[in-house]
Amino acid sequence: MKRLNTEWGELESLVLTDMSDVFISNLTIQRQHFPNDDDQTGAAKALMRLQDTYQLDTNTISTGELPGSSSAASLRSALTVDDCYDLGKVAYLEADYYHTELWMAQALKQLEQEETAGTVDAVTILDYLSYSVYQQGELERALEFTKRLLELDATHQRANGNLKYFEYQLAKQKKVEGREEREEAEWKQSRETRGRPDDYLPERRKYEQLCRGEGIRMTPRRQSRLFCRYHDNDRHPRYVIGPVKQEDEWDRPRIVRYHNIVSDKEMEKVKELAKPRLRRATISNPVTGVLETAHYRISKSAWLGAYEHPVVDQINQRIEDITGLDVTTAEDLQVANYGVGGQYEPHFDFGRKDEPDAFEELGTGNRIATWLLYMSDVQAGGATVFTDVRAAVWPKKGTAVFWYNLYPSGEGDYRTRHAACPVLVGNKWVSNKWIHERGQEFRRRCGLQETD
Repeated sequence: MKRLNTEWGELESLVLTDMSDVFISNLTIQRQHFPNDDDQTGAAKALMRLQDTYQLDTNTISTGELPGSSSAASLRSALTVDDCYDLGKVAYLEADYYHTELWMAQALKQLEQEETAGTVDAVTILDYLSYSVYQQGELERALEFTKRLLELDATHQRANGNLKYFEYQLAKQKKVEGREEREEAEWKQSRETRGRPDDYLPERRKYEQLCRGEGIRMTPRRQSRLFCRYHDNDRHPRYVIGPVKQEDEWDRPRIVRYHNIVSDKEMEKVKELAKPRLRRATISNPVTGVLETAHYRISKSAWLGAYEHPVVDQINQRIEDITGLDVTTAEDLQVANYGVGGQYEPHFDFGRKDEPDAFEELGTGNRIATWLLYMSDVQAGGATVFTDVRAAVWPKKGTAVFWYNLYPSGEGDYRTRHAACPVLVGNKWVSNKWIHERGQEFRRRCGLQETD
């Protein structure tokens, strides 16, 4: 991202002075397809998102030695001093001083290991480091970094001013408090202010924990009640002789996985149809109802209708035969691709009571059920997690998971709140089929009690 956005611009300015009009024209045409500043910043944020979710230290990311990656891939994806500095700079501009400190410290470490830097020096890095640790309430460390900076550049105006300010603040602190009280206060402040800043997602830590495969709530006794079986959907004509393999993934809410549900040839055809149409995925604004991009959904998606190719029609028919639900009122097949850092934070598939117009334009009712087909394996990351019940389902190529979003009464099942974890290594392909209420009246009947 950085190479095509920043460094290409430098190359462009070099050749513009001494090249033919044809070359310049071609250069300009190609430039419009390259990443821009927003893309570069987004890539930096994605790396920090992976760092937090999978509890990776900066050195692991910088050397490219990620779980599931080969040694050759690690060498190709190693970060330079300038790359680490740029990551810290992105965090700084977002007032995220926790990540600013981490990445500036990594840049300084690599610089001290005599790694060559292109545009950044130790003085600049130390300037950011001292300010970021000061913002996190660590006066003594801020003073230490400032002194190191002044050893390299005694005339640095801002550092000289900061030196006096930090010394004054420390002296004031010592004067007001006794030594033991001050240490206790600093320790308490350090615990409260250091670390990642809180954000808009209250279940952030639970979500990230599940993505790492931790904190899953399934006792051995409950686990013993989950089974694998051959499923023919009450002796459906297509599956009496060749039933499908069904596995229980979770009990409450019931989530099942179907194995070997599509062939490699079918999946490749779906990808081939979707690739030319892939666009940044959008969400429906709950207030305005307008489709818009969001930082919490990072993927590309495309929609395929049953009429477009026999393979899409066959997959739709297979979903109907296996689930027993009518797919004529379902949405088109959505194909989604998640690259490294791609994710979809916790959300509901169904429209809640505070979103009465969520699917009104479709005229087919709410989303009664979700069918999620995995069309690739993922080397690391990329799980589907259910944050309310602490469940996790891992991608496996050729399998599909299925669950109901609504109770038989039509009320939403809030236990189905789920998320697509960030992809750490690899490339994740999935396709969704959202099945709606209309047409299911005699296929999934209401219960006799309103509370069913």
